[in-house]
Parts: sequence; C-alpha cells; structure tokens
Amino acid sequence: MFTSVAGRTVVVTGGSKGIGKGIARVFATAGANVVLSGRDVVAAATTAQELDELGEGTVSFVLADAASAEDNARLARTVAERHGGVDVVCANAGIFPSAPLATMTEADIDEVLGTNVKGAILTVQAFLPALVASGRGRVILTSSITGPITGYPGWSHYGASKAAILGFMRTAAVELARDRVTVNAVLPGNVRTEGLDELGADYLNSMEAAIPMRRLGEVDEIGHAALFLASDEASYITGQALVVDGGQILPESPAALQMS
Repeated sequence: MFTSVAGRTVVVTGGSKGIGKGIARVFATAGANVVLSGRDVVAAATTAQELDELGEGTVSFVLADAASAEDNARLARTVAERHGGVDVVCANAGIFPSAPLATMTEADIDEVLGTNVKGAILTVQAFLPALVASGRGRVILTSSITGPITGYPGWSHYGASKAAILGFMRTAAVELARDRVTVNAVLPGNVRTEGLDELGADYLNSMEAAIPMRRLGEVDEIGHAALFLASDEASYITGQALVVDGGQILPESPAALQMS
C-alpha cells in the first residue's frame, strides 16, 4: 500500500489534454490538489471542471506559457496563493510539430526547444523555493522514447529536445538532492491521445503492430508512472528515466515481433 498523496499540491504544465491530462487525472483521483497550466484557456477550464469532480482535492487552472519566465513566476505565485505551497511539479508541456531536417527553419527549432527544454527548466526553476520548503519535493519531467532511445523522421528537433530533458534531469537531480527534492522523468512510447483516431485505422494498426503488447498506451498509464515517482515510496529514486512503452523499444527488428 502506497502512502496517499491526498491533500498534496501538484502542478501539471500542459495539463489540459493528452498525456498532461492523464497525469492530472491520476493525481486528482488520488485526492491531490491539482493546478493545470496551458495556453488554451477553454481547454484548460474544461479539463479542470471535468477533473475537479473526481477526487477529494481541487482541480484548477492557470493560463500560462511554459516557455515564458514571467508566466512561470506568475504560475508559482498563483499556486502559492491557492494552496500555500507545492509538493509535485510535473513539467509536461511539450509540442511536436513535424519538420524534415532539410527544410526545418530556425523558427521551427526555436519553437520546439523553447517549449520543450527551456520551458521545463523555467518551470522547475520557478517552483524551486516551494519544492524545497515542502520537504518532499518531486519533479517529474515528461521526456519520450523519441530522442533518448529512438528516432523518427521529421522529429529531429523534437528528439533533440527530449534527449536534452534527460541531461537537465541528471544535473538538476544532483543539485537538488541535499534539499530532498527528487528529479525523474517518464519516457512514453506510443500513447493514445486526442485526435489519434483521425489518422486512420491503418496507421493505428501499424503503430500497434510495432509494440510487443500489441496496443497503444493510455494517458493514465503515464499518469500512474508519475504518481509512483511522486510517492513517498520513491523518495530514494532520483535522476532516473522510466520508460513506459509496452516494450516498444525492445525488438531489434520487426521480424523479432513476428516470431513472438
């Protein structure tokens, strides 16, 4: 039996949809007070209202751009005003526009690295005093198997950003260890999110065929991994990357899956 996180305060950037929403839903169901942030006020408000009914804690939102130091500072102040502090920061905000390397623009690179890497660093930085004050601070970063482990055409800038997240994680974990703040990352594989069905049955079938478990992950499964890393039972785990991919990175070739 894990120690309950009920009553603890959790921030989830990019929490209005996709994996961020799944993370927020798991913490809300567990009774935590969850604050979502994002750039789409309608999506954030709708998600907060939906999740607020799930647990004993509260779910609210703050309109904020993860790539802005000013917005992150305001987010940290707002969370402190609402809840007095913070225990868990899930730096999840990320974007993944496709762009082939041959035609990728400087603006494409800046946009992806700005949100995915700079955004994560600025978010953690803004909440450092509150995480230290908590005495059990947890930072959970959303990386990906793409970049640190695998590659995919059109996502070289995205892959670079997700690999960079792990470099940040390791040094941040060393710097914050004496303050009892742990820093870890989850690395999702192919996960079913909004809009995925629009890609068609053939595309979904091909994705599932590449996974030993023969199915896509669910966003809540990433949320449960984050919940574990936020638990008291994970207090001696820091600087680690947890792959949640149904075994997707394991086969050395498609033939290996056909033989299983």
